[in-house]
Amino acid sequence: MNLLDKKEHYINLFDFYEGLLSDKQKQYFREYYFQDLSLGEMAENYGVTRNAIYDHLRKIDSQLDLYEDKLGLFRKYCERKRIYDEASLLNPEVQKIINKLKEIE
Repeated sequence: MNLLDKKEHYINLFDFYEGLLSDKQKQYFREYYFQDLSLGEMAENYGVTRNAIYDHLRKIDSQLDLYEDKLGLFRKYCERKRIYDEASLLNPEVQKIINKLKEIE
């Protein structure tokens, strides 16, 4: 998995499992993945080593992967989306029902 794919993967998992992370984990994740801060910048901000930031981010990534392995929310979402996309090509009435279902989610 290249860096861009990896980043997209963890951002998607974060969308589903953010509520299960601690405030500190959320903050580290947002700064690294959304604000694009480097490990050095984060280390300087928190007064720790780059390695400490790196380890903390890897633990967050591992935790997100664990949640996905156990709960599968993102995988199920992708499967539903694939089914919706396929079904919407079949019939305009089906498309209306799918749009209603998407509003619920």
